[in-house]
Amino acid sequence: MSNALVSIIVPCYKQAHYLSEALQSVLEQRYSNWECIIVNDGSPDNTEIIAKEWIEKDVRFQYLYKENGGLPSARNKGIQKAKGEFIVALDADDILHPDYLRKLVPVLHTDKNLAIVGCYSKFFIDKVANVVHDLKPKGNNYRDLMYQNHLVATSLYRKKCWEEVGGYDESMKKGFEDWEFWLNITKRGWQFQFVEEFLFYYRKAKKSMLVDTINYHAEANMEYIFRKHQDIYCRHFDNTAEVLFYYIKTHRLGKMKLKHSIEYKIGKVIMKPFRLLSQLFKANKKQ
Repeated sequence: MSNALVSIIVPCYKQAHYLSEALQSVLEQRYSNWECIIVNDGSPDNTEIIAKEWIEKDVRFQYLYKENGGLPSARNKGIQKAKGEFIVALDADDILHPDYLRKLVPVLHTDKNLAIVGCYSKFFIDKVANVVHDLKPKGNNYRDLMYQNHLVATSLYRKKCWEEVGGYDESMKKGFEDWEFWLNITKRGWQFQFVEEFLFYYRKAKKSMLVDTINYHAEANMEYIFRKHQDIYCRHFDNTAEVLFYYIKTHRLGKMKLKHSIEYKIGKVIMKPFRLLSQLFKANKKQ
């Protein structure tokens, strides 16, 4: 049984109201050899007050303040201070199962070819008991990550892998930084594995960084990843082209379906008077 030190990095920005619940899940770990570094990313709320309450509860908790620089920057800052052989990046609104470390650490310790160990996850709203989605990911190498991220940000990994790739890409402030990070590690020959148990709880919120990313920044972030790691996407050109053209076809069919929908036709009728008024107004301005 491994007794490796695990450094749990908890960045916090405007999530002080969730922070104690996340830290309580750290405290309840049945694997005891951990340190937890709470990184206040220039948060304007009472993150510092709550964090300092926790460092008084247990000496394994540490507190670090930095000017706001985004999630990748906050994680990197915490990991720079970390002494652990293994790293866990825990967001301040998510929760670890008490057996998370006890089940994942031995797997990573035993297999030297593994860089990352993940697990099954439950997505919940408000309370852990209110589960709305189960995630059972598969895969073991970079090809399984090229077009979709199967690893949640809160996966266990080797600190030396973080050092090898130069940490999280701090320019990716709009999300998908964990996807790029996993891809950067695994394309170098490292593998990943999943413990087939539900050991992580992801808080699903109406307003969150992930929701904002999917709604407004997904395509730009994917383009950035494709360009940054074009070596592997060019190496697997046929697969890449197939995926991209599938996205284009899906988008086109979606637009056609919308255009022929009753709602769209009703909307055109409703907006017709406004379009006529707009045209008259432009014509008058030209005279």
